[in-house]
Amino acid sequence: MSLFSSLGALELGFIYGLVALGVFISFKILRFPDLTVDGTFATGGAVAAVCISQGIDPFLASALAMLVCGFAGMVTGWLNVKLGIMDLLASILMMTALYSINLRIMNGPNIPLITNDTVFSILQPAAMPDYIWRPILLLFIVIIAKFLLDRYFSTQSGLAMRSTGSNLKMARAQGISTDRMVMLGMLISNALVGLGGAMFAQSQGGSDISMGIGTIVIGLAAVIVGQSIIPARRFVYVTLAVIFGAVLYRFFIALALNVDFIGMKAQDLNLVTALLVTFALILPKLKSKLKIKKG
Repeated sequence: MSLFSSLGALELGFIYGLVALGVFISFKILRFPDLTVDGTFATGGAVAAVCISQGIDPFLASALAMLVCGFAGMVTGWLNVKLGIMDLLASILMMTALYSINLRIMNGPNIPLITNDTVFSILQPAAMPDYIWRPILLLFIVIIAKFLLDRYFSTQSGLAMRSTGSNLKMARAQGISTDRMVMLGMLISNALVGLGGAMFAQSQGGSDISMGIGTIVIGLAAVIVGQSIIPARRFVYVTLAVIFGAVLYRFFIALALNVDFIGMKAQDLNLVTALLVTFALILPKLKSKLKIKKG
């Protein structure tokens, strides 16, 4: 695999690291099967692309993308806790609605950003090529997001959210507003996914209505792969494992599609994803069997 392909995989790995952190909050902390992310990833890209194409500062555009996607996630939580709609169904309803909303936002299926300034081009050092600079900047963004999450989940509010996901009845008995925690958690989760979508659109030179398809699978694969390879209990290491899983996942995909003797092509991407997730799911069982045999 060439240096260019490796840097491209690293770049996408950090982008999906933001997605994986969001998916981790909904699936692992809140125990909320959230398919909204397939919609909010595209929404993040759509909002950022529209704003940038209209001359709005790329940093403000990315912040607006996070805000809109966070609101969408909060609506999913509201449908569940206030209207009593099953969590999975609530997320499917929101994901379906976002497809039409994204078409409305972009007023079409896609928006190019080839000639527009982005967060990458504005901050790029003159002596550094863009394919090297983008992964560096994305790493910095992911580190900031991880640091803020680690700090938040060590606060009283963050611990209350973790308690809500661990044991809903016990959390309510302790006086925690579980409905508010679920909606707040869904807001944070989808805001991170929206930021990933905004970065993806600016990195790839535009936003497309189909860019969110399969995002939930990628996010889950990153979480499962990361936690299978780096099992940890401390929250700071858990979030690190999730990010590592996203990067490793993208490297696996790039390797499978670039190494000739494997015979994989671009149309095999979903097959490779399914195989990786399957392997990650059975990895803990294989480890336990090996320990039993050694014992």
